[in-house]
Amino acid sequence: MNDLTLPAEIHQPHDIPFHTDGMRIGLLGGSFNPPHDAHRAISLFALKRLKLDRIWWLVSPGNPLKRGQALHTLDDRVAAAEKMANDPRIDVSCLEAVIGTRYTMDTISYLRRRCSGVRFVWIMGADNLAQFNRWESWRRIADLVPIAVIDRPPDSFRALSSVAAQTLAHYRVDERDAGTLAARRAPAWTFLTGLKSDLSSTRLRNPDGSWKSP
Repeated sequence: MNDLTLPAEIHQPHDIPFHTDGMRIGLLGGSFNPPHDAHRAISLFALKRLKLDRIWWLVSPGNPLKRGQALHTLDDRVAAAEKMANDPRIDVSCLEAVIGTRYTMDTISYLRRRCSGVRFVWIMGADNLAQFNRWESWRRIADLVPIAVIDRPPDSFRALSSVAAQTLAHYRVDERDAGTLAARRAPAWTFLTGLKSDLSSTRLRNPDGSWKSP
């Protein structure tokens, strides 16, 4: 199945979730293959530390940097994400499939056009900051939206010594001021410590790509 083809059972509510001007919304993108407790823990942590109103889980059709990854169907991953989220402040969206992209830059540009009154923050783990410079148009992403990086040992040192972290060092916001990030003009980013979880989707997959039972 081509995951860029939107499954018939996924409808408009999975495009852009409810929002109003002035909302502070965190964006957590990923394949969610499978979704797990760390996704939820990161979201609850970000809601508190960044003083956000909501978190949107953006379930991607696929990661361009993981083209060989065996993916469950988009509707399966969305359904599992909705079950895992289990919080009224977390919305699950398949926006990238709706607009036909796998690239974060396209997603953020689209949301800024459609939701110009919303204050977005892009949320990523330290493992993603370590390779952020490999993302398509990564400098442009940093120019468009504030970024919150959640510490995920043992990736801390690799993340903070990465090309992206060094390049954007001047724009780093002290984590004591993380609650102001959504109101700041990009580029701006912070590195949040205090959440300890080494759980990952990779560890929750069997060798054949199927999901392990909880």
